[in-house]
Amino acid sequence: MTSAAKVLLAAGGLAALAAVALGAFGAHALKGRLTPEMLAVWHTAVEYHVFHALGLLAVGLVATQLSESALLKWSGWLMLAGLVLFSGSLYALALTGVRWLGAVTPAGGTAFLAAWALLVIAILRA
Repeated sequence: MTSAAKVLLAAGGLAALAAVALGAFGAHALKGRLTPEMLAVWHTAVEYHVFHALGLLAVGLVATQLSESALLKWSGWLMLAGLVLFSGSLYALALTGVRWLGAVTPAGGTAFLAAWALLVIAILRA
């Protein structure tokens, strides 16, 4: 297995672990502390976090077969960046209520879109 595939698979596994922990934290520790609106924001962050942790695992698995694909490596890094920007900004918004953090979220969504597009292109070019 290449080092890129290992990194992507490890990042996906760690992202999934964090998503489960943050989901449980939101469901139990934050339930009585956040408004229903901010709990919904937290839930959205966790939902996208889980989907894209699985996406990172998928990119890592494809990387075991397409180890030389630069597009695939970019897909993984963009998926990771999207996790930090999209879910991270929503977690921070829910915890702090600082509304400008919501302006960061679309950058993460754009990174997610680019990551998925690059994954498809890398597979089609293989």
